[in-house]
Amino acid sequence: MGVSGTPRRRMQPTDVRQFVLVSMLAGVIVAAMALPFVGTAAFAARQASVTFDSLPQELKSLPLPQRTYLEANDGTVFATLYDENRVVVPLDQISPKIQEAAIATEDARFFEHNGVDLKGSARALVANSQAGDVQQGSSTITMQYVRNLLITSAENDDEIEQARARTIGRKLQEMRYALAIEKKMTKAEILQGYLNVSYFGAGAYGVEAAAKRYFNTTAAKVTLPQAATLAGLVQQPVGYDPTQNPQIAQVRRNVVLDKMEEAGFITFAEAAKAKQVPIKKTLDPQQVANGCSVSKYPFYCDYTVNQIKNDTRYGETQEERDDLLRRGGFTIQTGLDLTAQKASERAVKRYIPAKDPSKKAAAIAMVEPGTGDVLALAQNRPWGTEGKYNTTYNYAVDQADGGTIGMQAGSTFKIFTLAAAIEKGINPNEVIYSPQRKTFAAGDWGCGKDFNQPSYTVNNSTGSGNFNMWTGAARSVNTYFVELQRQAGLCRTVDVAERMGVTLGNGEDLHRYPSFTLGSMEVSPVAVAGAYAAFANHGVFCRPHAVTSIANLKGEKLYKDEGNCTRAVSRGVADATTAILTGVVDGPISGRTGQKMSLGREATGKTGTTDTSAAVWYAGYTPQIAAAVWSGDPRGGFKYPMDNVTINGQYYDEVFGSSLPGPIWRSAMLGALSNEPAKDFDLEAKFNLRTAKNGGVNGGTTYSTYTGNVPEEPDDNPYNFNFNFRR
Repeated sequence: MGVSGTPRRRMQPTDVRQFVLVSMLAGVIVAAMALPFVGTAAFAARQASVTFDSLPQELKSLPLPQRTYLEANDGTVFATLYDENRVVVPLDQISPKIQEAAIATEDARFFEHNGVDLKGSARALVANSQAGDVQQGSSTITMQYVRNLLITSAENDDEIEQARARTIGRKLQEMRYALAIEKKMTKAEILQGYLNVSYFGAGAYGVEAAAKRYFNTTAAKVTLPQAATLAGLVQQPVGYDPTQNPQIAQVRRNVVLDKMEEAGFITFAEAAKAKQVPIKKTLDPQQVANGCSVSKYPFYCDYTVNQIKNDTRYGETQEERDDLLRRGGFTIQTGLDLTAQKASERAVKRYIPAKDPSKKAAAIAMVEPGTGDVLALAQNRPWGTEGKYNTTYNYAVDQADGGTIGMQAGSTFKIFTLAAAIEKGINPNEVIYSPQRKTFAAGDWGCGKDFNQPSYTVNNSTGSGNFNMWTGAARSVNTYFVELQRQAGLCRTVDVAERMGVTLGNGEDLHRYPSFTLGSMEVSPVAVAGAYAAFANHGVFCRPHAVTSIANLKGEKLYKDEGNCTRAVSRGVADATTAILTGVVDGPISGRTGQKMSLGREATGKTGTTDTSAAVWYAGYTPQIAAAVWSGDPRGGFKYPMDNVTINGQYYDEVFGSSLPGPIWRSAMLGALSNEPAKDFDLEAKFNLRTAKNGGVNGGTTYSTYTGNVPEEPDDNPYNFNFNFRR
């Protein structure tokens, strides 16, 4: 008979199996902890020990996922990224109240056991054996720390599920790891790790993030009621969330206070006083912004993230680069210049408001010569996935970086023809007759006998007659530039652009078509700005990039971008091209297309208008900044061209580079350079101040004599030339 006088129930096969499992687990605990064992079959203990000893001891532990901060070039944080909202802090920055509350609630014998609490486990084993599963917790703080590390280190969903599984096998593994960890780490280190890895609900991982999330304070400054609230959350982060279930959370908080009193951490009076504080009065919930969508500069943020995902310097595989961003814990400094960014945003929105009925758009990219730092990316359309005016496409960058396949660049590409011609040795003063309409015969276009293009007909929209590089560039004469491209060589011209980093917006190589000089290639503003920056940098191209350095949260630099610079053309070629393009903005030639874009300092510029005004551009540079502006219709430039349209209340028969993108460029550049002293281009040239008439070419404009000497790096045909230069 049993104690109560009822008949003793015959043991069933299921009961036997449960008894053996319980005995094995108890045997594991005893054998592992080298403690005296009483009441369990020796055979079961030996078998359990063998199983336990076969389990791995080394716990794979990766750095805990933390927040990553994106900074502008002056250190201003403009975006926060995280997969888990966590800020790891040392134990001395965690209030003793939190430490005591956690120990009292989760593991009162924390300082007495070796990672596995035999008494607590034995008590839970009885309950679990009766239920046939692991229902009652017996995990010490060390074991919970192990479980959370397994979850955060998991590489896939299956590993996460295994780490969370409520099975005896999982329990065995936790115990094994816990015992091993206790031999390597101090109790203080384990407690610190536990408080930093644990999930406290509402998206907050670790006590520092949780203190900010619920109370708008730090883990070092929480009050006793707040500490008890946090400690109570670990068991059921959702159910005990004080922002969602304040009454239930307050009951749980008071239970924790009782446990703290029982453990001797606080007095009865302290517990009673803390219980009197309504939990709602302790709350000051704060949401930590996460991701580019809530950044003040979402397009620049998205550009930065995409560049990291696409660059093998940040990881050989896509998985490694994604993991770098997922785990975080970095400060990523970018080239973002807040003065340039704000000026760019004001400019695009001033000339084309976001919700303009025309539905037209504008985008600008600014790049710093000599570094390749992308200083600004702006467009008139807001970031968003809803609303007919919102978009997540960054019109200023390539498709791989979150942009589009690009837009035809128009006559902004004529800069490459100038450089190719000068590089070949064509004298900038050489006159070419350029009629209003001209058909160019089929041929190899300087690309070799195996390359053949059909005949090509070109029309002018800016006059006809005799032109040289100065006047042809100033008036952007199409037939002049196609002929100059033919003489320089089409493949040389395209090669110059490619040396300056220009590809199609979809990442593919540029095509060799006679229309190249007229900008028939679909490219991004950042690619054009990057190439123009190379001319400002005397022929040295620095690949445009967002990231300038990556450091861990201790400030240790893990990566620093050195500019990734290469010489694209010789300094003489670049400086001669710059000299010519300054005449487009500030030169004496009448009818120059960039005359309205003068900045009051040395600057170059080139308009760009495609056939049927499908896209219109303006690009130019000073010694400090190169910028390119596109405007068009995101719905399709050829279907919705920039003609017969009212934009921002102004009607345009046809939008040209000088009528809309040019003013945007000028406004943005003036703002970006507002705090910068004026600099000259420091051209490699000798100037003779004697003025002379320009041989009667197109009206006999007055110039000074310029003598340029092209150095031998890396030009394969060094030469000297003399030509007239506007001073």
